[in-house]
Amino acid sequence: MHKIAVVTGASSGIGKEITKRLLSIGFYVIGVSRTVRDDSFIESTFEALRCDLSEKKEIEKAINNLKDREIFILINCAGFGKFEPHEELNPKIISDMITVNLTAPILLTNGVLRKLKQNGGYIININSIEALRASKFAGVYSATKAGLKAFGDSLFEETRKSELSVTNINPDMTESGFYNDLRFETSVKEDEKLFASDIADAVEYILSMRKGAVMSECTIRGLKFGITKKKV
Repeated sequence: MHKIAVVTGASSGIGKEITKRLLSIGFYVIGVSRTVRDDSFIESTFEALRCDLSEKKEIEKAINNLKDREIFILINCAGFGKFEPHEELNPKIISDMITVNLTAPILLTNGVLRKLKQNGGYIININSIEALRASKFAGVYSATKAGLKAFGDSLFEETRKSELSVTNINPDMTESGFYNDLRFETSVKEDEKLFASDIADAVEYILSMRKGAVMSECTIRGLKFGITKKKV
Protein backbone atom coordinates (compact mmCIF):
# COMPACT_ATOMS: atom_id res chain seq x y z
CA MET A 1 0.00 0.00 0.00
CA HIS A 2 1.49 3.31 -1.08
CA LYS A 3 1.59 6.11 1.47
CA ILE A 4 -0.13 9.28 0.28
CA ALA A 5 1.67 12.59 -0.23
CA VAL A 6 -0.03 15.86 -1.15
CA VAL A 7 2.09 18.39 -3.03
CA THR A 8 0.80 21.86 -3.91
CA GLY A 9 2.25 23.54 -6.97
CA ALA A 10 2.86 20.11 -8.49
CA SER A 11 2.58 21.19 -12.12
CA SER A 12 5.83 23.15 -12.38
CA GLY A 13 9.15 24.10 -10.84
CA ILE A 14 10.09 22.86 -7.39
CA GLY A 15 6.69 21.27 -6.79
CA LYS A 16 6.93 19.25 -10.00
CA GLU A 17 10.44 18.05 -9.15
CA ILE A 18 9.39 17.05 -5.63
CA THR A 19 6.40 15.19 -7.07
CA LYS A 20 8.65 13.28 -9.49
CA ARG A 21 10.98 12.38 -6.64
CA LEU A 22 8.20 11.16 -4.35
CA LEU A 23 6.74 9.04 -7.13
CA SER A 24 10.17 7.55 -7.81
CA ILE A 25 10.61 6.46 -4.19
CA GLY A 26 7.21 4.81 -3.91
CA PHE A 27 4.65 7.36 -2.75
CA TYR A 28 1.16 7.90 -4.11
CA VAL A 29 1.07 11.61 -4.87
CA ILE A 30 -1.93 13.91 -5.06
CA GLY A 31 -0.75 16.97 -6.97
CA VAL A 32 -2.62 20.22 -6.37
CA SER A 33 -2.50 23.04 -8.91
CA ARG A 34 -4.62 25.06 -11.34
CA THR A 35 -3.28 23.28 -14.41
CA VAL A 36 -2.31 19.81 -13.24
CA ARG A 37 -3.86 16.77 -14.97
CA ASP A 38 -3.89 13.06 -14.22
CA ASP A 39 -1.57 12.54 -17.19
CA SER A 40 0.90 15.21 -16.04
CA PHE A 41 3.01 12.30 -14.79
CA ILE A 42 3.25 8.86 -16.34
CA GLU A 43 2.99 6.99 -13.04
CA SER A 44 -0.35 5.42 -12.14
CA THR A 45 0.34 6.46 -8.53
CA PHE A 46 -0.28 10.12 -9.40
CA GLU A 47 -3.63 11.84 -8.95
CA ALA A 48 -4.41 15.38 -10.03
CA LEU A 49 -6.47 17.73 -7.87
CA ARG A 50 -7.25 20.88 -9.84
CA CYS A 51 -7.46 23.89 -7.56
CA ASP A 52 -6.82 27.63 -7.87
CA LEU A 53 -5.16 28.31 -4.52
CA SER A 54 -5.89 32.03 -4.83
CA GLU A 55 -9.62 31.30 -4.44
CA LYS A 56 -10.76 30.40 -0.93
CA LYS A 57 -13.84 28.52 -2.16
CA GLU A 58 -11.61 26.27 -4.26
CA ILE A 59 -9.30 25.73 -1.29
CA GLU A 60 -12.34 24.61 0.73
CA LYS A 61 -13.31 22.15 -2.03
CA ALA A 62 -9.78 20.74 -2.08
CA ILE A 63 -9.86 20.29 1.70
CA ASN A 64 -13.17 18.45 1.46
CA ASN A 65 -11.59 16.16 -1.13
CA LEU A 66 -8.58 15.46 1.10
CA LYS A 67 -9.91 15.40 4.65
CA ASP A 68 -10.92 11.72 4.65
CA ARG A 69 -7.82 10.48 2.84
CA GLU A 70 -5.00 8.80 4.78
CA ILE A 71 -2.53 11.60 4.14
CA PHE A 72 1.04 10.89 5.24
CA ILE A 73 2.87 13.90 3.79
CA LEU A 74 1.75 17.47 3.07
CA ILE A 75 4.20 19.59 1.11
CA ASN A 76 3.14 23.23 0.84
CA CYS A 77 5.07 24.33 -2.22
CA ALA A 78 2.77 26.49 -4.34
CA GLY A 79 3.67 30.16 -4.35
CA PHE A 80 4.47 33.19 -6.46
CA GLY A 81 6.14 36.55 -6.05
CA LYS A 82 5.84 40.03 -7.46
CA PHE A 83 8.68 42.40 -6.69
CA GLU A 84 7.88 46.11 -7.11
CA PRO A 85 7.81 49.25 -4.95
CA HIS A 86 4.93 48.59 -2.59
CA GLU A 87 2.80 51.47 -3.86
CA GLU A 88 3.07 50.07 -7.38
CA LEU A 89 1.62 46.67 -6.49
CA ASN A 90 -1.91 45.96 -7.65
CA PRO A 91 -4.15 45.27 -4.62
CA LYS A 92 -5.38 42.03 -6.19
CA ILE A 93 -1.78 40.84 -6.62
CA ILE A 94 -1.19 41.58 -2.93
CA SER A 95 -4.33 39.66 -1.92
CA ASP A 96 -3.54 36.71 -4.21
CA MET A 97 0.05 36.50 -2.98
CA ILE A 98 -1.08 36.35 0.64
CA THR A 99 -3.75 33.76 -0.15
CA VAL A 100 -1.58 31.44 -2.25
CA ASN A 101 1.63 31.73 -0.22
CA LEU A 102 0.23 31.83 3.31
CA THR A 103 -3.52 31.38 3.70
CA ALA A 104 -3.77 28.27 1.52
CA PRO A 105 -1.02 26.33 3.35
CA ILE A 106 -2.52 27.22 6.73
CA LEU A 107 -6.02 26.14 5.64
CA LEU A 108 -4.81 22.92 3.98
CA THR A 109 -2.81 22.05 7.07
CA ASN A 110 -5.85 22.69 9.24
CA GLY A 111 -7.91 20.36 7.06
CA VAL A 112 -5.56 17.35 7.12
CA LEU A 113 -3.64 17.81 10.38
CA ARG A 114 -5.55 15.19 12.39
CA LYS A 115 -4.77 12.53 9.77
CA LEU A 116 -1.13 13.59 9.59
CA LYS A 117 -0.79 13.30 13.36
CA GLN A 118 -2.57 9.94 13.47
CA ASN A 119 -0.32 8.62 10.69
CA GLY A 120 2.91 9.98 12.17
CA GLY A 121 3.51 11.87 8.95
CA TYR A 122 5.28 14.96 7.69
CA ILE A 123 4.55 18.59 6.89
CA ILE A 124 7.18 20.26 4.75
CA ASN A 125 6.81 23.96 3.93
CA ILE A 126 8.79 25.22 0.96
CA ASN A 127 9.48 28.78 2.10
CA SER A 128 12.21 31.04 0.73
CA ILE A 129 15.46 32.65 1.75
CA GLU A 130 13.28 35.78 1.90
CA ALA A 131 11.69 34.38 5.04
CA LEU A 132 15.01 35.02 6.78
CA ARG A 133 16.02 38.46 5.52
CA ALA A 134 14.69 41.84 4.40
CA SER A 135 15.01 42.74 0.72
CA LYS A 136 13.74 45.83 -1.07
CA PHE A 137 10.69 45.41 -3.30
CA ALA A 138 9.89 42.11 -1.55
CA GLY A 139 7.78 43.30 1.36
CA VAL A 140 4.61 41.29 0.67
CA TYR A 141 6.41 38.19 -0.60
CA SER A 142 8.81 38.21 2.35
CA ALA A 143 5.92 38.71 4.77
CA THR A 144 4.09 35.68 3.38
CA LYS A 145 7.17 33.47 3.53
CA ALA A 146 8.17 34.67 6.99
CA GLY A 147 4.60 34.03 8.08
CA LEU A 148 4.66 30.49 6.71
CA LYS A 149 7.96 29.86 8.47
CA ALA A 150 6.53 31.18 11.76
CA PHE A 151 3.49 28.95 11.29
CA GLY A 152 5.70 25.90 10.71
CA ASP A 153 7.90 26.72 13.71
CA SER A 154 4.86 27.07 15.97
CA LEU A 155 3.28 23.89 14.61
CA PHE A 156 6.49 21.98 15.28
CA GLU A 157 6.32 22.96 18.96
CA GLU A 158 2.56 22.34 19.14
CA THR A 159 2.71 18.80 17.76
CA ARG A 160 5.88 17.48 19.42
CA LYS A 161 3.92 15.00 21.55
CA SER A 162 2.68 13.36 18.37
CA GLU A 163 4.72 11.49 15.75
CA LEU A 164 4.33 14.31 13.23
CA SER A 165 7.48 15.90 11.79
CA VAL A 166 7.37 19.54 10.65
CA THR A 167 10.10 21.09 8.51
CA ASN A 168 10.64 24.49 6.90
CA ILE A 169 12.87 24.51 3.81
CA ASN A 170 14.22 27.93 2.82
CA PRO A 171 15.71 27.81 -0.70
CA ASP A 172 17.66 30.63 -2.29
CA MET A 173 17.12 31.52 -5.96
CA THR A 174 16.17 28.33 -7.79
CA GLU A 175 16.02 27.90 -11.54
CA SER A 176 12.34 27.50 -12.39
CA GLY A 177 9.38 29.20 -14.02
CA PHE A 178 9.01 31.38 -10.90
CA TYR A 179 10.91 34.15 -12.73
CA ASN A 180 9.04 34.01 -16.05
CA ASP A 181 7.09 37.22 -15.41
CA LEU A 182 9.73 39.00 -13.34
CA ARG A 183 12.43 41.46 -14.34
CA PHE A 184 15.23 39.24 -13.11
CA GLU A 185 16.13 35.57 -13.09
CA THR A 186 18.75 33.15 -11.81
CA SER A 187 22.35 33.36 -12.95
CA VAL A 188 23.51 31.23 -15.87
CA LYS A 189 26.35 29.91 -13.70
CA GLU A 190 25.57 26.64 -11.96
CA ASP A 191 27.37 27.57 -8.72
CA GLU A 192 25.33 30.78 -8.43
CA LYS A 193 21.89 29.19 -8.31
CA LEU A 194 19.95 26.17 -7.11
CA PHE A 195 18.13 23.58 -9.17
CA ALA A 196 14.70 22.21 -8.25
CA SER A 197 16.39 18.83 -7.82
CA ASP A 198 18.42 20.28 -4.93
CA ILE A 199 15.22 20.92 -3.00
CA ALA A 200 13.89 17.47 -3.94
CA ASP A 201 17.15 16.02 -2.57
CA ALA A 202 16.50 17.78 0.73
CA VAL A 203 12.93 16.44 0.89
CA GLU A 204 14.13 12.90 0.24
CA TYR A 205 16.80 13.23 2.92
CA ILE A 206 14.29 14.56 5.47
CA LEU A 207 12.05 11.57 4.80
CA SER A 208 14.98 9.17 5.19
CA MET A 209 15.90 10.32 8.70
CA ARG A 210 14.95 8.18 11.68
CA LYS A 211 11.65 9.26 13.16
CA GLY A 212 13.21 10.30 16.45
CA ALA A 213 15.10 13.13 14.72
CA VAL A 214 13.54 16.08 12.91
CA MET A 215 15.26 18.60 10.69
CA SER A 216 12.96 21.43 11.68
CA GLU A 217 14.64 23.92 9.37
CA CYS A 218 16.78 23.62 6.26
CA THR A 219 18.27 26.59 4.38
CA ILE A 220 19.75 25.85 0.96
CA ARG A 221 21.90 28.42 -0.85
CA GLY A 222 24.06 28.55 -3.93
CA LEU A 223 27.78 28.34 -3.29
CA LYS A 224 28.14 31.82 -4.81
CA PHE A 225 25.67 34.65 -5.37
CA GLY A 226 24.46 35.56 -8.81
CA ILE A 227 21.47 37.21 -10.45
CA THR A 228 20.61 38.14 -14.03
CA LYS A 229 18.59 41.22 -14.91
CA LYS A 230 16.46 40.68 -17.99
CA LYS A 231 16.83 43.02 -20.91
CA VAL A 232 13.77 45.23 -21.24
